[in-house]
Amino acid sequence: MAFTMHSHSGQFCPGHAKDDLEAVIQHAISLGYTTMGLTEHMPRTQREDLYPEELDDPEASLAVLFPRHEAYLAEAQRLQAKYASQIALLIGFEGEWLRPAYAPLITQLAAHPSIDYFIGSLHHVNAIPIDYDAAYYARALASVVPPSPQSSDGNGEERMYERYYDEQYSMLQSLNPRVVGHFDLIRLLSTNPNHNIRAWPGVWERVRRNLHYVASYGGWLECNSSALRKGLAEPYPCRVIAEEWLRMGGKFTLSDDSHGIAQLGTNYARALDFLSGLGVTSVWTLQRDANPHPHPQSHQYSQPGEVKKATLTEREVPIEDVRAVVGKW
Repeated sequence: MAFTMHSHSGQFCPGHAKDDLEAVIQHAISLGYTTMGLTEHMPRTQREDLYPEELDDPEASLAVLFPRHEAYLAEAQRLQAKYASQIALLIGFEGEWLRPAYAPLITQLAAHPSIDYFIGSLHHVNAIPIDYDAAYYARALASVVPPSPQSSDGNGEERMYERYYDEQYSMLQSLNPRVVGHFDLIRLLSTNPNHNIRAWPGVWERVRRNLHYVASYGGWLECNSSALRKGLAEPYPCRVIAEEWLRMGGKFTLSDDSHGIAQLGTNYARALDFLSGLGVTSVWTLQRDANPHPHPQSHQYSQPGEVKKATLTEREVPIEDVRAVVGKW
């Protein structure tokens, strides 16, 4: 079986992704996916948290985010029922940890009865995007270490990494996400994405602290293949972090972090080879009980408290079972 625990569509993630959600699901079925986690981005609440493509009319951009999330939940449940005989759809969202003030909102969104899980993600340092483009990354870096000719820390990226993992730790402690998204996203636009972070004692100490915390509550790290399509040599997380995670007994799930049809399953063969090279023989996903939600025609999707959440069980999937599907693509 093949699966992903992290995906997006252009319908509910405009500007970042492509294609309607139903078309994405249909393509996943055609590839042989048997489980798919739907994880559109959660709504943001502040004007300063908008992306450049949303700033032409910021008030309108903010106003549409929560209705779009509600529409996503309704459509996800409709498709979950429609394609139940062909694919197991898990409904989730990607949490946006811009600052601690977002914790109550993420908790509230996660409580909705249709939500099976959410991904705990960090795309920002000091509320400035670190994966959007080089200019934003430079702004985030300057917010941590203002440029100074007297600086002995080069470009200051060591401090930047420390800040990233401290903010990640705050997110982990507040939310205990079942899936931790792209654990080391900070390296995407860094000067040297292949830098051995064990050479930075303060960074490595924070990485180990965060991994230990995730292991303590039974969370999973995703092996996220999107790093490979973005030009990095290894998936998220990189080898040294993955090795440390495995030493702690940690489990991996598998994600393509697709933003449309074209990216479904991209570089899965390389991601599986990476995991096999670490000695990983299985990845993990979730299995849900029979759909407890109202009938699709009842229009009761967005009424928390009316139905119970689905029961979820962890499912171990041998890597070779995934490889058997990927090999047909």
